[in-house]
Amino acid sequence: VQLQASGGGLVQPEGSLRLSCAASGTIYSTYVVGWFRQAPGKEREFVAGIRWRDAKTMYRGSVKGRFSISRDSARNTVYLQIDSMNSEDTAVYYCAVQRNDRVTPIQSSGSLYDYWGQGTLVTVSS
Repeated sequence: VQLQASGGGLVQPEGSLRLSCAASGTIYSTYVVGWFRQAPGKEREFVAGIRWRDAKTMYRGSVKGRFSISRDSARNTVYLQIDSMNSEDTAVYYCAVQRNDRVTPIQSSGSLYDYWGQGTLVTVSS
């Protein structure tokens, strides 16, 4: 599976952005797709995940209500909608796939993900 993240850019505070993660190759129903971010000088952190089979989602607590993850099975694409953006959202955003052979709870540890996209830079600034 190869992943292509896109949609990053410069956004003003309180603005919105939708990131896309297009996957080439088969995303099986047992897979999970996650979004992570890494801010300058900080460790990478999980922000949201979606289970392919049933579109169950999970979010980092600090982004709940502002971030929304969704998938388009026909396009093999996962989206991350980010609203009411602030400076803490400035980061490189990565999408990743956890390759499971059975349905499992969504995991937030990046070490459990098998495929990674190249990242897309999001900058929140006035």
